Amino acid sequence: MRILITGITGFVGGHLVEALLNEGGHTIAGLSRNATWPANLLHLQGNSELHRVELSDGAGVESLITRLAPEWVFHLAGYANTGKSFHEPDRCWADNLGGTRSLYDAIARTSVRPRILFVSTGLIYGDPDVVGQDCDERTVLKPASPYAASKAAADLHSYQATLNPGLDIVRVRLFNQIGPRQSPDYAVANFARQVASIEAGRQSPILETGDLSAHRDLTDVRDIVAAFRSLIEKGKKGEAYNAGCGQTYVMQDILDRLVSLAKVRVEVRQKIDRKADTTITRADTRKLRAATGWAPRYEIDQTLRDILDSWRTG
Repeated sequence: MRILITGITGFVGGHLVEALLNEGGHTIAGLSRNATWPANLLHLQGNSELHRVELSDGAGVESLITRLAPEWVFHLAGYANTGKSFHEPDRCWADNLGGTRSLYDAIARTSVRPRILFVSTGLIYGDPDVVGQDCDERTVLKPASPYAASKAAADLHSYQATLNPGLDIVRVRLFNQIGPRQSPDYAVANFARQVASIEAGRQSPILETGDLSAHRDLTDVRDIVAAFRSLIEKGKKGEAYNAGCGQTYVMQDILDRLVSLAKVRVEVRQKIDRKADTTITRADTRKLRAATGWAPRYEIDQTLRDILDSWRTG
């Protein structure tokens, strides 16, 4: 298949490229702001075309779509940091809603009609009405941050674009994904980075954290990209599908598990600057499983070991 990936050089994008390359038989191209692979993805260099095109450049995107004629488009690009979105709401909205609209409009102006997977987030649901209740695809959207609100808007626009101009779009709503190479801007990666730094003597044996009371549905990114691959083929046009493990972990427990893997003694110090935006989020993934047969393969402890090992060797 001819495949175009927006946000190809990001955390999820890199894992998606690896999964597609393992299949073989695909021609892969990607959009990125600087058209260069980051250091931790240099092993992918030469395996796909990189194009420096901003999604806001409608004419540039249209020209590229016409030339590449992709059969599948994975739309991963966007603003992805919840905490920073409170300080950069304009940029967040421009990247998430504006970029998505620009991409769809550019595709609609061509004769190319790819199948598109729009990558949304489970944060659009916010906290459930009943504590501990699973979020399914019919749960009312109550986004609690500029990031979540902008993704909710882009998610709804993705549905509207299936009606007019009639694009073939499937939506996937990700709950928290973790795995090797994730930025330390995210909690689990930050914990693992600190453990590895303490082991290597680059940091005093004190690990600092924020609020650890939140419950999170955590799924290995390698399982997430497997869900992408299933949905691009089997998902129904216009439909949304939750992707997660369907089980929550208290962040305190995740930290304890990582600390138990440390090769040295680690003291944890908690600094609570603000509570988490949503406290309990768990995915109801029955719709995804029924449509594709997908199920997570990686156990949480294996994922945590792989994340820690990636920081030890990175």
